Amino acid sequence: MTGATNCENRSFIYGQKTIEYRLIYAKRKTLEIAVHPDSTVIIKAPAGSEISLIEKKIHKRARWILKQVDYFRQFTPKTPERLYISGETHLYLGKQYRLKVIKGQKNSVKLSRGVFQITCRDELKPELVKRLMKKWYSEKANIQFAESIERCWPKFKFLGFGKPSISVKHMKKRWGSLSEKGTMTLNTELVKVPKQCIDYVVIHELCHLKYHDHSPDYYRMLDSLMPGWEKIKHKLELSMA
Repeated sequence: MTGATNCENRSFIYGQKTIEYRLIYAKRKTLEIAVHPDSTVIIKAPAGSEISLIEKKIHKRARWILKQVDYFRQFTPKTPERLYISGETHLYLGKQYRLKVIKGQKNSVKLSRGVFQITCRDELKPELVKRLMKKWYSEKANIQFAESIERCWPKFKFLGFGKPSISVKHMKKRWGSLSEKGTMTLNTELVKVPKQCIDYVVIHELCHLKYHDHSPDYYRMLDSLMPGWEKIKHKLELSMA
């Protein structure tokens, strides 16, 4: 990190809550507090700052810090454990479909008439069913996420930024992220929620093209581009509960 002279991991007690943070001393004039999408709290302080003064600032911003940490927790997938056997249900675009595992000539996954039909060439092993389902979800995610960004992008053309490329992968703690190089990474698990919820995550990330944090200006932009996004966010959480 440019200009950084020292860093350490510390914690601060606020009421019954403990705020874990990384303190970085750097060549700067002001103190900066940031909460990152992975819920890590980074505090950059001028070199030589007294820890008592730093903690005084943390105390003033503690409610905001905890609110931001709670906010990012919504991106933690909550998909329950699956056994990958006939009879259980699996999600796709917000709807539940029953699983039917059969033996056949080749490995395949078909979604038809409200049923996921999984055909296994050899033994009907849950490990194989899981692998086939994972591949199917990944293929569908690439299609659905590309369609989502096409639906959402017209709202952002006025910014003058280039349209982000999409990367799809399984993430344990986040629904999506936007890199400095303009790549939007979306969690494969999103293909299991309604299209409206996918669009919410895409719009959420696209707003970061202009605002890199969750400042009041960021939320004003999100409100204007997706009115009622709070309800959609709640629907996303419930979909994967």
